[in-house]
Amino acid sequence: MEAPQARKSMQNEFTLASISHLSSSSSPPNLSPVARFCSDSGVSELRFEQGHEPLNFNLHTSQLFKLGPMESVCISEGSESGKEPIYSKGTTIQFRNEEESRSFHCAFEQGKKEVVAQGSNLPNGTALESKSKFDDKIEASSAKMYFHYYGQLLHQQNMMQDYVRTGSYYAAVIENRADFAGRVVVDVGAGSGILSLFAAQAGAKHVYAVEASEMAEYARKLIAGNPILSQKITVVKGKVEDVELPEKVDILISEPMGTLLINERMLESYVIARDRFLVPNGKMFPTLGRIHMAPFSDEYLYIEIANKALFWQQQNYYGVDLTALHGTAFQGYFSQPVVDAFDPRLLVAPAISHVINFTTVKEEDLYEINVPLKYTSSVGTRIHGLACWFDVLFDGSTVQRWLTTAPGAPTTHWYQLRCVLSQPLYVMPGQEIVGHLHMIAHSAQSYTINLTMSVKMWGPGAEQGGILQTSSCKLDLKEPYYRMSQPQAYSLTQDQQPHQLLQTQDIQIQQDEEVSELMQQAMKDPVSVLH
Repeated sequence: MEAPQARKSMQNEFTLASISHLSSSSSPPNLSPVARFCSDSGVSELRFEQGHEPLNFNLHTSQLFKLGPMESVCISEGSESGKEPIYSKGTTIQFRNEEESRSFHCAFEQGKKEVVAQGSNLPNGTALESKSKFDDKIEASSAKMYFHYYGQLLHQQNMMQDYVRTGSYYAAVIENRADFAGRVVVDVGAGSGILSLFAAQAGAKHVYAVEASEMAEYARKLIAGNPILSQKITVVKGKVEDVELPEKVDILISEPMGTLLINERMLESYVIARDRFLVPNGKMFPTLGRIHMAPFSDEYLYIEIANKALFWQQQNYYGVDLTALHGTAFQGYFSQPVVDAFDPRLLVAPAISHVINFTTVKEEDLYEINVPLKYTSSVGTRIHGLACWFDVLFDGSTVQRWLTTAPGAPTTHWYQLRCVLSQPLYVMPGQEIVGHLHMIAHSAQSYTINLTMSVKMWGPGAEQGGILQTSSCKLDLKEPYYRMSQPQAYSLTQDQQPHQLLQTQDIQIQQDEEVSELMQQAMKDPVSVLH
């Protein structure tokens, strides 16, 4: 059962400053009151004890209201037949400090969530709908594998050892202490809790580290091992779509980026957290992301993929003719996006960029993304597909910092991604390439990619328009080919002189002086295309 495991991740016993039962006029004993979350009798309860008979509150029928920073009231709802609900008992609670007040409210809300998830303890056998927004759009099998993967320390280590990634986050937070000092923060999908610790180092007043996988337990241990910082951090186990927090927050921090920025669909959870918890005009780290796309030429890669299907050309495989499946296998290999690091000199035109502003984009905008493509080839060559990478901006008040996965830049664990056409296109220098990249989200936490690229008429009569050649492919971002080789030193072909090729500096990210202009444009149109 999942609910008992979730309870383990929350503090379940609190020593209080004082309690006062609303229905009692007697003076409480001279003992420190204790509040316990328990389910001894199979019913999830909040139990108050102070030397006398404990007072029990059924979590399903109870409500908790904040009266002040360190004072709350818990009220149990009762009902009579044919009448509106009434409140049968209540207790005012005085906490010893604000941190314990926050933790208590988190534990209370998490307990109520577990009651719903269990579908038990409800009056008259009533069943409540336990599926969350996340569950409605994501297959259970995909979610199970996803949270299992990120619940393992070895995968967290792999990400933490990506020093481009981790170093960029650390710099973005520490260089912008002014944004974090004295502020309340939510770490969305906290994983090991490393970003929560960074936020605490930068002076955050309090950090809620929200993590749905079993990694929440490891995060709790790691944070507890840093006692000076741990006083400021509360680990909340659960999906950001489901958990409740006792207050709005000033900053969201998260690492929601997958391959091609959008894989795993965590950007949607990041946006949901914004809508649920962030105060108006609150900060988001990262603030926006860009997907960059450019046509490429790579004969070695094309031949490598095509040769995989040669197995199915055997006419006498233990007496069996396999050729009937060759065409299917050939297309199957070309339906896999290639994840690796490539030499930026393979690009045959400057990239265009698709911008997603996390502060304003709607969740529904991420369900389907369509990017028109338009390039002018810088060389005469065969185009083998579309190369893609991404970067994100941390728009701090003090320093604006980019994290990039561009080819030619230091390699990250995201590498780059290439969509390879099974039918290459032939172009001449100056010839126009058009098309579109259409990405549709699916329930396995990824996207179906439809790519179409066409070569327009070239030379005399080109102004009349018209398409000379078109090639298209359909790929599943969930099932890439992890080639992940380091960039190779490709030799130049006779018709590719050094001055014709794109150089690394041609694709570097925009510099800081361009950030302000980019942010202004992105605020007007959160999902846009830059040419």
